[in-house]
Amino acid sequence: MLDENIKKKRCWACNSLNTIKWGKQQNKQRFKCKDCGILFTSRNVSVSKSNRFIWFERWVIARRTIGQLVKESGYSKRTLKRYFTWYLSKPPILSIYPSEKVNLLIDGTYFSNGICLVLYRDSTIKFTQLYRFSDREHYTEIKEDLQNLLNLGVQIESVTSDGHRSILKAVKEVLPNAILQRCLVHIQRDCRVWSTKNPKSFAGYDLKQITSKMHTIKTHHQLSLWLLELQNWYIEYQDYINEKSYNSETQRYWFTHKMVRISFMTIKRALPNMFHYLDNPKIPKSTNSIESFFGHMKGHLNIHRGLSYKHRKQYSMWYLYFKNKM
Repeated sequence: MLDENIKKKRCWACNSLNTIKWGKQQNKQRFKCKDCGILFTSRNVSVSKSNRFIWFERWVIARRTIGQLVKESGYSKRTLKRYFTWYLSKPPILSIYPSEKVNLLIDGTYFSNGICLVLYRDSTIKFTQLYRFSDREHYTEIKEDLQNLLNLGVQIESVTSDGHRSILKAVKEVLPNAILQRCLVHIQRDCRVWSTKNPKSFAGYDLKQITSKMHTIKTHHQLSLWLLELQNWYIEYQDYINEKSYNSETQRYWFTHKMVRISFMTIKRALPNMFHYLDNPKIPKSTNSIESFFGHMKGHLNIHRGLSYKHRKQYSMWYLYFKNKM
């Protein structure tokens, strides 16, 4: 059995580690690949650099820890850290993929140390067109990013978002002709928060039953039935949600059942942009795919806990780069 501390030689042709010593050539150790049969010498700078980058790629994208890579590569822990720090210091630049009728997903996620990553992801080809690191989702930055995508040849047909005001405002200004699709899952989630998991009133309970059917609508006929049900609910409970009470402390009138009212108003305001996906199946009806992407990304980062603020950002850049290549 090969000693784990001996650095393994990788075949430059097939990337296999299944290699053996095969004599010498001009006083240089020669190796043979048992998989493809090619012969090569040990002192090959280009192959050596390629090997280092392969281990770095596995560290970023294959959920390998430094300890695991030490056993697999034969490099010491100190050497791998030195190589990886060098690669992290030179993050790549994403290439824009100019295309027509792009169905864009826009969403932001927050990491520790106040990092906010905003992604602009092509839903059809699962490709990150653009990203930005910031402290939060700013209208001016999103507007600039959308304009840059247009200038680089990305023709945006639709934008699906969670309803963040900055995103909605930027899309309406930069892409007045694009279709704006609101994420149904976020609307359901917001309604569940406002009306609570177990509503105490009949109005809240009935509205909760209506919102639970929202994401199951697949045809215009189902949509018509759902809208009729929502309209009947409003007719029945209109006086209930518009009822006001007087607050003697603030000397103002407030809606008595404001939680149920807010839940209904959330649906009412989003209704014009909720069901565009019925006319175009390529338009995603939710941002679930990009949130799943964020989840996997954070899972990879958690394996490498202890990275500095700078290295966490650089690691994320490399992660996005490798994901686009897959």
